[in-house]
Amino acid sequence: MSGIDSKVLGGRIREARKRADMSQEDLGRIISLERTVVNKIEAGIRKVTALELADIAAAINTNMSTFFDDPVPALVAHRSSQGLDTADSKIDALLANLASEVEFVAAMGVDKELGLSGADVVSQAGVIAPATHSEAETLATLARELMGLTADEAIPTLSASVEKLGLLTFSRDIGKDTADAGTIMLRRGGVAFINSYMKIGRRRLALAHELGHYLIGDNYTIDWRVDHQSCDDVPLESRIDRFARAVLLPESAVVKQWGERLDQFQSARSAAICLASKFRVDMATLATRLRELELIDAETRAEVYKYRTTQTDIIEMNLYVPVEELAATTVPRPFARAVLRLVRDERISRERALQLLQGTVDDVDLPEVRERRPDEMWKFVS
Repeated sequence: MSGIDSKVLGGRIREARKRADMSQEDLGRIISLERTVVNKIEAGIRKVTALELADIAAAINTNMSTFFDDPVPALVAHRSSQGLDTADSKIDALLANLASEVEFVAAMGVDKELGLSGADVVSQAGVIAPATHSEAETLATLARELMGLTADEAIPTLSASVEKLGLLTFSRDIGKDTADAGTIMLRRGGVAFINSYMKIGRRRLALAHELGHYLIGDNYTIDWRVDHQSCDDVPLESRIDRFARAVLLPESAVVKQWGERLDQFQSARSAAICLASKFRVDMATLATRLRELELIDAETRAEVYKYRTTQTDIIEMNLYVPVEELAATTVPRPFARAVLRLVRDERISRERALQLLQGTVDDVDLPEVRERRPDEMWKFVS
């Protein structure tokens, strides 16, 4: 936490208020201060008390620490490009808060638990943005290698796999009429956010897409509709969509298993259901992948797109139905382990831990703090 004066603090309050699309009068009304007082606080003329600062943070839905900590460079660059008077969208605000919280935990020296060192593997790989769909396929092969996957295996839990590369994935349902996903680079590693309003197949595709942005070093990305960009309109996004499909559905495995399942079932529908279940993708993604690998024609692609897996299919084909990934609100396991370590070491309060873990655990689930012996007090007073 850097030392700052009243003028700098006031400026940060003003910027946060504007990003929250709130006037001085609106803020003053919520925290029971006159607009002129808010103006003086933001100008650095009047000092703000701790209680007032807590009220301001609550009013604009941010953490007090954001007023004192320098934001990550990727966020600074993004806000500068947007203009100082631009209000944050819902996902912009979420990404900013998540980046701040991960940086806060990282600064506490829990590197072993947090696992952001995986980002070093990406840096050493020297990844560049794909210029063609062929290069997108090659990048997908590299990404799978970096995550320790074989050429043909399905990815059971994509969020756990990307953690190996220093990308931490959070999820929350923020509704239909907003972005699918976003990514922000940290000083080391990155944070991805997935809108869990989407179904499981689309959530995994969105995360694979965000992995692409992370690997090529895009500092800040918001994706409003993953897999809806044409090569002509947004060529890089189209290639990252191709990358995402190739990560989830590696070419060699799909070519081999599509043929085997067709021979086994003598039915495109049954073959598609089997592959979608094994690789945990939705039918739209599978249909597009089969078509781009020239395994089906346009007419069959349209049919595969409309297939739906039923309970009868699950029973008769003995399909494995795992726990859904990135459902509702989730925090990445390394981040949760780091927070619990800080609680156990009494370096953050239980209340702060619950805030960081976003309601995914209750107070009773937090580790008990070791009781101190009476003689231990002399370590602090002698």
